[in-house]
Amino acid sequence: MSNRTHPPLRPASAGRAGGRSAQSPPPSAAAAPRRRARRGPRGERLAPYVLVAPAILIIVALRLWPLGLGVNFSFTGDGERNGAPVGFDNYADLFGDPLFRTALRNVGLLVLLLPIAVAIPGLLATFIYLRVPGHRFFRSVYFFPAVLSPVIVGAIFNLLLAFDGPLNALLAKVGLGPVDWLGDPGIAMFAVVGVHIWATFGMALVVFLAGFATLDGALLDAARVDGASLGQVIWHVIVPGLSRTIQFVFVTTMIGMLTSMFGLLYVMTSGGPEGSTYLPEYYIWIQQGQFNRPALASAASTVLFMIMLVVGLLQLSLLRRAVKES
Repeated sequence: MSNRTHPPLRPASAGRAGGRSAQSPPPSAAAAPRRRARRGPRGERLAPYVLVAPAILIIVALRLWPLGLGVNFSFTGDGERNGAPVGFDNYADLFGDPLFRTALRNVGLLVLLLPIAVAIPGLLATFIYLRVPGHRFFRSVYFFPAVLSPVIVGAIFNLLLAFDGPLNALLAKVGLGPVDWLGDPGIAMFAVVGVHIWATFGMALVVFLAGFATLDGALLDAARVDGASLGQVIWHVIVPGLSRTIQFVFVTTMIGMLTSMFGLLYVMTSGGPEGSTYLPEYYIWIQQGQFNRPALASAASTVLFMIMLVVGLLQLSLLRRAVKES
């Protein structure tokens, strides 16, 4: 009888070390959850595009497609050459027209005055938020001009700024001579822009107040504890905290100044005196409505669009840099 011991018998169903047990699911059943897991992130990535697709289609159909048609129409002729391709002839006529060059110079003036148009509602919103003396008055009346029609605003200021109007009468009492606010080519554009800022700053102020609602009050309290002045609080706390709001107001205010002053111009100066208050939108209306030159008006519209695009991008880049430095 041999003394050799035999290893214990293992069940027949047991495999090698690390092998699959008898209860493990088949390969196809184990791979199904993994396929669903791989499918899940892809669906999540596609969901935002599916949700924004209707809005993109509306923008393409109602904005970009008409814009492309307008740009294409600007390369066709007017009058006897109606619909015929003329290349860049319309653009050559534009830049050769003294009135259009005046309109472009006025666009440059608006860009220079844009920081003032943004600073006024921004400071008023700051005063209301910080509850400085007089904030209740501004809170009560700031939006009133925004509900008035540009025609009504223009008519009111035509009376106030007339050569024999109440403003010049007030200046005469303090020893200053009368000013021809709407008849002097060097002053008329500033007068119209000032009226436009007065009539529209209420909308920008509403946006600033909404931005202040997201500002961290603890930062203001910390600045006060550190003894910061009002100017330091505005520059080092409020401006960085409202950087996105300021960028939005800059862009929307610029678009409003370039595309929403037609009513004031038509009522107050009609482009005069001597064409000094022409803006591209008023020039477009003159070419289309009075001279029946729609292709030239389309070329002017294309130039206006490019100006707004370039100026808007430059403003955003400068504002981002200024916020980083502050």
